[in-house]
Amino acid sequence: MKSVSILVPESSVMEAIADPRYMFTAANQFLGASGRKPLFEVRLVGMNREVKLGDGAFSVFPDTLCNEIKKTDLIIIPALFGDMKNAVDQNRALIPWIVEQHARGAEVASLCVGAFLLASTGLLEGKKCSTHWAYYNEFRETFPAVEMVDGSIITEDHGIYSSGGANSYWNLLLYLLEKFTDRETAILAAKYFAIDIDRDSQGAFSIFKGQKDHGDEEIRKAQEFIEHHYDEKITVDQLAEMVALSRRSFERRFKQMTGNTVIEYFQRVKIEAAKRCFESSRKNISEVMFEVGYSDSKAFRGVFKKITGLTPIEYRNKYHKSVLSF
Repeated sequence: MKSVSILVPESSVMEAIADPRYMFTAANQFLGASGRKPLFEVRLVGMNREVKLGDGAFSVFPDTLCNEIKKTDLIIIPALFGDMKNAVDQNRALIPWIVEQHARGAEVASLCVGAFLLASTGLLEGKKCSTHWAYYNEFRETFPAVEMVDGSIITEDHGIYSSGGANSYWNLLLYLLEKFTDRETAILAAKYFAIDIDRDSQGAFSIFKGQKDHGDEEIRKAQEFIEHHYDEKITVDQLAEMVALSRRSFERRFKQMTGNTVIEYFQRVKIEAAKRCFESSRKNISEVMFEVGYSDSKAFRGVFKKITGLTPIEYRNKYHKSVLSF
């Protein structure tokens, strides 16, 4: 039997507790239906016998307390809710138990912004991690020793797992299920829960908003100039001159403050503008490409897919309002 311990932290998302339990208990049923023995012992684990969630609207009653579990095979940390610093502070008592169980061989998986609690254990230092795209900047600022993988749905690094934003945690649960059972069982679960089993990017769902809460006025000025003139040909030298910095100093500070190189920032602003255009207009690919400042269709398609995980045509077909209308 594989022991699966689903944590029930304070200030967490109830669905991110219930869904993993549903997944692994359903997997036991799938295995039983095929003549095999159930594989997973699934337990809700908390520091207290009752945890109130949703501003007190719901109560979750863990099956067991942390100090009652001597060893587990997999710990699942659900998504947190609200202010991340406060949510982590409320759950600091869980950290020593997570660290201790990992030292005893347990694997650890965080769902969405549960990555903030996982990273607070120190187990992610020097490792890769995924989380919700809207929290990239805050995560990088809070945990500079952790390598954030932009756009990733699933990240695995030496027995520590993390998932992208919101419902993408289902993909991590399927990934873990396949690892512990087999592809056939994972596919059955994917069909049962209606999940796209091999989705590997949250880029199509992300909305790029440049990090400006950093206090560097020269860099902020350059960011705003890029965002208002993304369709023009602007060089790094021109931007550096505009804010009276050497190119080297400008590039260093820009990367440090925004988490992107100047070129990456240009690309993300342009692609964000292209995405909005595809969503709301009937312009063809070439028109949008020229409108956001690209003249090379191959380069535009390459950057667009790198950032969103979809080609321009795939993105337009997925999100254009005429396609979504009934």
